[in-house]
Amino acid sequence: MARARRQARQDYWPGFVDAMASLLLVIIFLLSVFMLAQFFLSQEILGKDSALTRLNSQIAELTELLQLERANAEDFETTIASLSATLSGAEAERDNLQQQLAGLDIGTDDKDGQIAELSADLSTQKEISSEAAAQVALLNQQMSALRSQIAALEAALDASELRDSSSKTRIADLGRRLNLALAQRVQDLSRYRSDFFGQLREILAGRDDIRIEGDRFVFQSEVLFSAGDAEVAGAGLEDLDALANAIKQLEIQIPPEIPWVLRIDGHTDKRPIKTARFPSNWELSASRAISVAKYLVDQGISPTRLVAAGFGEFQPIDTGETDEAYRKNRRIEFKLTD
Repeated sequence: MARARRQARQDYWPGFVDAMASLLLVIIFLLSVFMLAQFFLSQEILGKDSALTRLNSQIAELTELLQLERANAEDFETTIASLSATLSGAEAERDNLQQQLAGLDIGTDDKDGQIAELSADLSTQKEISSEAAAQVALLNQQMSALRSQIAALEAALDASELRDSSSKTRIADLGRRLNLALAQRVQDLSRYRSDFFGQLREILAGRDDIRIEGDRFVFQSEVLFSAGDAEVAGAGLEDLDALANAIKQLEIQIPPEIPWVLRIDGHTDKRPIKTARFPSNWELSASRAISVAKYLVDQGISPTRLVAAGFGEFQPIDTGETDEAYRKNRRIEFKLTD
């Protein structure tokens, strides 16, 4: 009997398994159906959304069209109102014309009154015309007076131009006289210059370090100055005294109305100098020229007849780089000029 019960329990289990498998298949089937329904439902919703979007677009277009139509309607209403106002004005003008026509049909008295008013207006216009004619006459008188003034000014201008031409002629004549006088003075100064240099040639004849070149009288710097110094000293003092005596004689000979000066030019060679007293050759050349001018003043030469200038190394006589070229370029030049 116990064996029979075990067999009964064993036969029950396969049935249970079959029932569970069937239930599982049913659940899977239901899930499949649900998923399919969900898919079709999603497709249907997407279709609805697309249709709704299209409808919204159409509604927006219709809204814009409606606004345009409303604007057109407002324009039409404005046009209608303007036309109505124009029509009302035309009707009012028509009524006014009709009243005027009716007024013209009134008796002769009204016509005489209108004629009187027109006559009064004509008289007023004549008075205005008379005033205008008077103003025109006044303007003509003023124009005549202005023309007379212009004629007087033109006559004065012609007279002024005549005087100006005469003045220019006198000025030109004075200019020619002045040029002749200046040329005469230049000739006189040239003559005195020639005499002056002739005397110096006689006084300083035979000196190689003191010479006359053209219109210049040249001292070599070594005759008057030590190397790098600007104090007048040395063997050239006697020659400088002779020069001073010649200048004093020249001051007596040249008439006071002839302007002249003795220019003293200092020159150096191209080799640079840089000391506390002479930072460059310009200072050295200028100091030497000033020292010579002061020495001549001490000898009795008027300072108003002397000019000192420094040229440094920028006007060499010899452009070479030898000791002889350097010696030639170190010099003091005297030039009689105006």
